[in-house]
Amino acid sequence: MIVTLIVICEVGFWVLLAAGLAARYLLRMPRLGIALLLAEPLLEVVLLVVTAIDLRNGAEPNWRHGLAALYIGYTVGHGHRTVKWLDGHAAHRLAGGPPPVKPPRYGTARARHEGRVWLGSLVGGAVATVLLLGATGYVGDAGDTSSLKMWMYGAWRAVGIHGLIALTYVIWPKKAPADRPPQEEPPLEKETSAVSARDPQHVPDLLVGRPRKDEEQV
Repeated sequence: MIVTLIVICEVGFWVLLAAGLAARYLLRMPRLGIALLLAEPLLEVVLLVVTAIDLRNGAEPNWRHGLAALYIGYTVGHGHRTVKWLDGHAAHRLAGGPPPVKPPRYGTARARHEGRVWLGSLVGGAVATVLLLGATGYVGDAGDTSSLKMWMYGAWRAVGIHGLIALTYVIWPKKAPADRPPQEEPPLEKETSAVSARDPQHVPDLLVGRPRKDEEQV
């Protein structure tokens, strides 16, 4: 049941994401789009509640409960980044916004980017650990919690490996080709993400920061 629910939550995440972006940019209903996007965390809440109920009803802690904790942790740590990335592409493709800024490829800028991504993994590992510790304490001595402890070990091993990979960009920064100018830091995310507006047709103009065509003609 837990594994099935994880699959349903994963599918539901992408369905709500697609529906939210479509409502925001295709249907010109930004409030509905935001409501659909904000409904995504409810999927993780449902998964958490069902997992707790399963343990309370006497189910032995096993890999399914550990997988549920890791899935929730990953969503907390990296879900917002996925939503922002797709929102930027949707604003560009569907609402005439500027092209999304690509991650830096060279030097210190790339190292900082990799560090920020790793922080998402760190948050995900911490969230998964808290959930697994809670499940272990909830079960107590009444059941075998070794599988949950193994998932905690696996979560921090993944965080450590990701951290080592991110660290390589600091120790051995990738250099730009000689014919390329030094890469600058990308602009703030708020300049590349979609902007809510009372009138959705104004969104593209707000995104690129220029007056509307009818104002240019005045």
